[in-house]
Amino acid sequence: MNTLRVRVVSDGSAAAAVSDSQRQEAQKSRKPRRRTKYKRENFFEFLCVVPAVFLIVLLNHYPLMELVRYSLTDWNMLKKTYKYVGLENWKWFFTTMDTNHILNSFKVTVIYTVAHLAVIILVGLMCALLLNRMTKSFAFMRSVIFMPHYIAMSSVAIIFIWLTNENYGVFNYILKLLGFGPVPWLSSSSMAIWTLVMVASWRGIGYNMLIYLSAMQGISRDYYEAAELDGASKVSVFRYITLPLLAPTTAFLLVTQFISSMKVYNIVDIMTSGGPSHSTEVLVYMLYQMTFEDYRIDRASVVAIVFFLFLMVVTALTMKWQDRKVNYDA
Repeated sequence: MNTLRVRVVSDGSAAAAVSDSQRQEAQKSRKPRRRTKYKRENFFEFLCVVPAVFLIVLLNHYPLMELVRYSLTDWNMLKKTYKYVGLENWKWFFTTMDTNHILNSFKVTVIYTVAHLAVIILVGLMCALLLNRMTKSFAFMRSVIFMPHYIAMSSVAIIFIWLTNENYGVFNYILKLLGFGPVPWLSSSSMAIWTLVMVASWRGIGYNMLIYLSAMQGISRDYYEAAELDGASKVSVFRYITLPLLAPTTAFLLVTQFISSMKVYNIVDIMTSGGPSHSTEVLVYMLYQMTFEDYRIDRASVVAIVFFLFLMVVTALTMKWQDRKVNYDA
């Protein structure tokens, strides 16, 4: 027999509560409604994600799959038809890397990337440390340093072609006034790559400075006040407080700027066209030549896939190292 629970109200009368069996039946009838509502909400959220997933697949994954398919053909873009040749293009890649300047292009790209990263990260951090003051004069100086980032890379390249001209450029004119000889900024095989690094770094330092400044503004003042009470020097404060707390920002800049530097193209195309003597021929520029000048999209696809895999592996290793070494709790 079902037991009835009695609740005494304020006026002294008794109200009969619902029996245990009736309460269980009510809960059972309520659960399917909750499940239905939960499924309906999940389905609505899924519908909201579908357009974004469709665009990602269409613009990213589908071209990558087409790239793999082209690497298995003999298509040279001059004929409408092509046939599948299996791994012939991959065999060509691994057997002719040296003679076709692939290794040289990879070496040039790595040298440019390492040098560019070192300059924009270190100089950007130094500028952030020097200009980390909330005054109008420092705000103006920060704006001046960041302003080149607004200029398109193609415009920057055209400006520096004039500045670095060996005969009538501004840089060599200043060096002549100081008693030095002209510098072959873009005509020397040993100098051209460093000129590109200088130009790209001039444009990119401001962005890294601004990212570091925003990270510094987010560091609690309690750390610095405690260091002042302990009598720590400015070098010790930077080494043991500022630099460790900026580690997540540094890791972010290293990953993003590494990928961006490895994909450099505009400045090479406009300023040097890969010369002189292939000294500035980076991988992306070589891919452009293979595809739109040599019309060998089949071989260019192989190089592009290997380049993509290299970037993916390096990024994954960097993120793995970042998860182990970088502390985000501070």
